[in-house]
Amino acid sequence: MLNKYLESGTLSPEEIKQGLRTGIRQRKLFPLLCAAATQNVGMSGLLDFIGEYAPAPQDMGPVKAKNANGGELAVQQDSNSQPVMFVFKTVSESHVGELSFFRVYAGSVNPGLDMVNNTNGKSERLAQLFVMVGKDRREIGKLVAGDIGAVVKLKDTHTNDTLTFKSASVVVSATVFPEPVFSMAMVPRSKGDEDKISSGMHSLHQEDPSFTFRVDPELHQTIISGQGEVHLDIIVKRLKARYNVEVDLVEPKVPYRETIKAVVKDSEYKHKKQTGGHGQYGHVHLRIEPLKRGGGFEFLDEIVGGVVPNKYIPAVEKGVVECMKEGVVAGYPVVDVRVALHYGSYHDVDSSEMAFKIAGLMAFRKGFMEAKPVLLEPICNLEVRVPEDAMGDVMGDISSRRGKIAGMDSEGRYQIIRAQIPAAELHRYATVLRSMTGGRGVFTASMSHYEEVPREAAEKIIAASEKNKNKEQEA
Repeated sequence: MLNKYLESGTLSPEEIKQGLRTGIRQRKLFPLLCAAATQNVGMSGLLDFIGEYAPAPQDMGPVKAKNANGGELAVQQDSNSQPVMFVFKTVSESHVGELSFFRVYAGSVNPGLDMVNNTNGKSERLAQLFVMVGKDRREIGKLVAGDIGAVVKLKDTHTNDTLTFKSASVVVSATVFPEPVFSMAMVPRSKGDEDKISSGMHSLHQEDPSFTFRVDPELHQTIISGQGEVHLDIIVKRLKARYNVEVDLVEPKVPYRETIKAVVKDSEYKHKKQTGGHGQYGHVHLRIEPLKRGGGFEFLDEIVGGVVPNKYIPAVEKGVVECMKEGVVAGYPVVDVRVALHYGSYHDVDSSEMAFKIAGLMAFRKGFMEAKPVLLEPICNLEVRVPEDAMGDVMGDISSRRGKIAGMDSEGRYQIIRAQIPAAELHRYATVLRSMTGGRGVFTASMSHYEEVPREAAEKIIAASEKNKNKEQEA
């Protein structure tokens, strides 16, 4: 067509249309059309364009799928073969339940058909079938290969599941959803909404698998993750509209750790309390040592001569572990330490497991503060794919975030930058990268290891921890 244009200087409308159709079908041309569905602006033009230029199902050839053994096979889009339908979206609707949108890739389907979900092996019966006209549903008696429809009340079928007859072992290749790149912590505005929030989050995730949520037991926060700030704002609005639950989004806490750099040979604490009747008595001497990074926790019993009876030694360890969980410097878990109980004393009447537990906890806290305590922060492996013209800005930004560039590779017109960066510096990075690269940059981040926090940053973290602690006590 280009040669013809250069030779004759013109192309007929039909030739231009055919060229567009071919380019779109071969995925060499990507049309961009602007419309606003809620305002009904440009929708007729959009639908006309799809009807005129988008490829028909039979134009696209067979669909890639797998059999029960994982072997690859091709599904011919033939209306006369056994039915194969693929659920590509699930929506939760009030008064209806889950509405599953599907495409028929082969054969035909009609209400009352018994099928099998080949993704999980569960049986399903198709209830009413619909075609969607905007937000309205129109009941239909039959859909054939190439058609898109919706069905209600599927029990065990969700997004990315394939339904066929029992005799046809076909699983259509699942849609690969992008990994979440932006996270926020969710705080309910009203107490007692936790169950409604959990139910709502589960339904919203079924609708949109690129959105995830999890409860972090260590940080006591519900973390929601998605593709950016706008994505999470929409999730929060849906939560309010459908489940009447209001939440606020706050910056998620960073899972810092505490450890030590020096050895304390003897940290002594005597817990002695005299009240009416039995008193309390527990006396311990601990040695506290740092372990190499990732060493965890070791507790050694070095008592000689029964100066602390065997029955009280587990209580001392229990007290140490409890203190480690609560943290000493800034309220974060303690890691990579060895604690040895090497001396102590007891009282025949007043000693108890509780007394030795308290003595162990207080001796560890005292010794920890003498052993040059430091904060550790999580370091992430960062991989950023950016256009060449934005490479300098992106690398400069990574350095400003205390990141260390580890290497670079070329991939066509793009550069792959690999770096290590503190997790605390990655909050809102998706938004910043999108701005610097005009939306063309993408990144992945994964946990690597823990490193010591620089002194200035550590002082700010400790001060913030003290402030939060005071607020909680006042409340």
